[in-house]
Amino acid sequence: MKKILITVGVLAVAGAAIAGALYVAFPVQMTTYGGMGLNFLKSLSAPTGTLTLESNPAYKAPVAAAPSPPLADAAWPNAAAGDWPSYNRTPSSQRYSPLGEINTKNVGNLKVQCTYDLDIFTAFESGLIMVNNALIGTTEFDIFSINPATCTENWRTRLSYPGGLLPANRGAAYMDGMLFRGTQDGRVLAFDFKTGKQAWETTIADPKRGESVPSAPIAWDGLVYVGNAGGDYKGGKGKVYALDGKTGKIVWQFFLVPKTDGDIVRGPEGKSPLDTKTWNNAQGIPISGGGTWTSYTLDIKNGLLYVPGGNPAPDFASGAREGDNLFTDSVVVLDAKTGDYKNNFKVVKKDWHDWDVSSPPILHQTMGGKQLMSVAPKDGHLYGYELPTNKLLYRVPVTTIENAEGAFAVGQDVHFCPGPVGGTEWNTPGFDPTTNLIITGTVDWCDTVTIKTDERMRKVDVGQPWTGMATLNPINMFGKEDRTDGHWAGWIYASDADTGVWKWRVKSNYPVVAAITPTAGGIVFFADLGGNFYALDSSTGQKLWGGPLGTGGGIGGGVITYTVDGVQKVAVADGFTMVAWPTKPRRARVVVLGLDSAAAKK
Repeated sequence: MKKILITVGVLAVAGAAIAGALYVAFPVQMTTYGGMGLNFLKSLSAPTGTLTLESNPAYKAPVAAAPSPPLADAAWPNAAAGDWPSYNRTPSSQRYSPLGEINTKNVGNLKVQCTYDLDIFTAFESGLIMVNNALIGTTEFDIFSINPATCTENWRTRLSYPGGLLPANRGAAYMDGMLFRGTQDGRVLAFDFKTGKQAWETTIADPKRGESVPSAPIAWDGLVYVGNAGGDYKGGKGKVYALDGKTGKIVWQFFLVPKTDGDIVRGPEGKSPLDTKTWNNAQGIPISGGGTWTSYTLDIKNGLLYVPGGNPAPDFASGAREGDNLFTDSVVVLDAKTGDYKNNFKVVKKDWHDWDVSSPPILHQTMGGKQLMSVAPKDGHLYGYELPTNKLLYRVPVTTIENAEGAFAVGQDVHFCPGPVGGTEWNTPGFDPTTNLIITGTVDWCDTVTIKTDERMRKVDVGQPWTGMATLNPINMFGKEDRTDGHWAGWIYASDADTGVWKWRVKSNYPVVAAITPTAGGIVFFADLGGNFYALDSSTGQKLWGGPLGTGGGIGGGVITYTVDGVQKVAVADGFTMVAWPTKPRRARVVVLGLDSAAAKK
């Protein structure tokens, strides 16, 4: 027995040594595949999806400012009525579709009509677009075009470059016969819409500082708007760029955190009031953060670009960066033509939880006649700002909030909700102008953090993850997220746009990170990380259709609706596999749903 125990001990030590050596040599691969293995084990006993509906007896219906139809959402110039031509469909990011062939009476007959299997495991977060009779999507290393009715591949272009620990890409933009996307190694690429052939590339970020370009660009009037992520890495700084759509030349750039000695300036800078006064960093702690990693919103009428900015870094150790840390956790408003600063909304006042202002804000007019900017960051709240005055009208919770003010300390475990992967992530809420409801999808998942000393944070190399979490386990770099504390769920909140008061809310037993899409058919489509896809009555929250979409893997990407030859379809980016989320590892695929001709007549 003693020999057996010695042998087992030797094997365990040898195995740990080999694993450690492999991690040092191949950190991305070991973390990715090791995490996938752990997620597979965690998901073996995953329950079936369930929804619980609750209505608010205190809700009062809004009073319309005038007995007139809802104000039409401004569309992209020359966009076809039945297309979905950008990440959030329109420049204002409302995500509302005017299509109503699929409605509350016939959605129960919705069926999968075709699928496109990408045959890879990836964090499939792509915000799908449909334009000019082609459905476009991206992965970390792919951009592809398929038939939006049959899922037949038109073309697929595979890219080759080193991967990253956060292997996401959130989609492409279209303009004038070209497609545009970012890469993990800091470039923006342009492709011919019909062939997928690459036309140009422009570097806008430094991968040596942990910077990447996972955002879905938007494009307007000859310019492509995109920025870089990397705010969780030491030395990484968020910048916003406008590129010439034909050549890739940088027209302007804007620093979202203060520029300091050694920062690369790649193009003309927009005018900015930003300096280092709001940071007050400890010695040896470089200004870092402010990455943009989802997409943007555009006010075409006034030529204003609305940019959501990410967290300051080190994420959890705010004592090393005292001050407001502008312009992190803010929506920054820029002149779309020049990049000059116009305004900013400091949404998360002080951040030591990694609560990015993540998704693009919504610009809309309420039923009460207010002009609002609505935004839902990772802090688990929905905010409504009155645009003429910049006044905050409401800040209301849309997921579980616990110990949000608890201070972090070296050597002390602090538990709080939502965690860094809680609240609203990369997909914008949807606004339904016919009901005056903002429909928000959120994550109910908490975290436990213990921070490092300033001395240990100084020793981290530039370009390495820099959250301030005291751990040797790379899977826990954003804290210890545990499903055993009763928080592993998701919410759909339907909140009045004028007051923020919720009318109905639905709790899913899986987090909701996929896109939210309300339609003129009285439906809101959404999906969860249990692989379930649902259609709810947008006025009441009542479930009309839904269940597992097929693979059983998580759904974390785009949910869009469009028409092909006058027939309405729904497309879903299915198969979300990522080390940070304990979902079933499944291959990525696009699923297209619709009605048969008889059901469509109902």
